Amino acid sequence: MSALYDRERKDTPSFSSPSLLVAKGRSLEAPAFCISMVSYNRGMDTRKNALLLFSKAPEAGKVKTRLTPIKDGFFDPEVASALYHCMLFDVTECCCDALRDLECADAERHALESTCEYQPLRDTYTLFISSPGIEQEEKMRALFAESGTWPRNIVFIHDDGESFDAHYNSAFNQVWDLGYETILSMGCDMPGLRRSIIVEGFERLHELCERPGGGIVLAPDQEMGVSVVGWTRETNFDHTGVFYNADGLTVLPAYIQKADRLGLPALYLPDVPDVDTIADLNHNVTLVQALEYCARFQDDITPPYRTAAALRDMGYTDIRIMPNELRDDRSEIDR
Repeated sequence: MSALYDRERKDTPSFSSPSLLVAKGRSLEAPAFCISMVSYNRGMDTRKNALLLFSKAPEAGKVKTRLTPIKDGFFDPEVASALYHCMLFDVTECCCDALRDLECADAERHALESTCEYQPLRDTYTLFISSPGIEQEEKMRALFAESGTWPRNIVFIHDDGESFDAHYNSAFNQVWDLGYETILSMGCDMPGLRRSIIVEGFERLHELCERPGGGIVLAPDQEMGVSVVGWTRETNFDHTGVFYNADGLTVLPAYIQKADRLGLPALYLPDVPDVDTIADLNHNVTLVQALEYCARFQDDITPPYRTAAALRDMGYTDIRIMPNELRDDRSEIDR
């Protein structure tokens, strides 16, 4: 197990006073560890890669409302927003660890392949967080500043537009304008995210960089949607017509059908469930518990310990279902 940071943190949030959780930032500080950043020679050829997270600031009544009576849930809005705060920081830490893994692999590859006559392409990675509108960007920037020092620099931007599609396009275009060659994007309500999926996402994007015209990568969620999506700079593609499709087409087939119409390849990543509804949360509770336990034995898991601790403080850990009486008949088998 990595000793870079304490995975058994005890200063975790108390949901007895959820409204104070975000205000005080209790147990939501940045992970207490440092990494040595790779030093790049500016004279070398480099490929700039962006990991783009989309998130609103965790404010009560404005995030995860389907977990609250505002929609169809039962948690207080303050509890739901505080839980999302934990997810946001857990996902960000997982992303930091994944980019560290990619940078270490790139440094090792460069050391093995470099000769006096040949210097292989170097990959650099930047973590972006995009929020809807300048006010949300400022709140997100302050939220992370108050939490302490993170293991890598995070670039905060905001997206604008009249639709969900337009907001996503806005953020992507800002990153393209900064000269990045690949973008891998995702939300922050995925406590079951594993950093191996991020690593694979960029490996697949690098494959697509070698294809004329590029292509897209995507990971499904659990509800016919997409939790991770990205493409290369040379790919003639955007998000227009994907979200809240007027014809009722869900996001996953919308991306696939759009890629098909444009003759673009799509590469499939492992699915990553997100949290919108109570049913989604129930599923993710079991994933969080499994990841927290398996992290004791696997160095490649960044456990969502903030979310795990928050769920324990909420008393929401024992997920059960009604006995399944709809199973196939086994009377001829079980004797």
